[in-house]
Amino acid sequence: MDDSTQIVNISDAKANLSRLVQRAANGEPFMIAKAGKSLVKVIPMDQSVPVQSRRVGFMAGQFSVSDRFDA
Repeated sequence: MDDSTQIVNISDAKANLSRLVQRAANGEPFMIAKAGKSLVKVIPMDQSVPVQSRRVGFMAGQFSVSDRFDA
């Protein structure tokens, strides 16, 4: 999160949702927090969030495949 991202309490977000969504759609993302803990970040649809890549081999050694698998 950068310093310019607004943090909004969840009760304030409920009361001002239309205004906040419009601001986010105009390129001003914001965070919704509950009890001081950030829960979600609202961003415009055309601004993607980086997706974590899948880890290859993360289950290595957790299971085995029979030698007769193709039989």
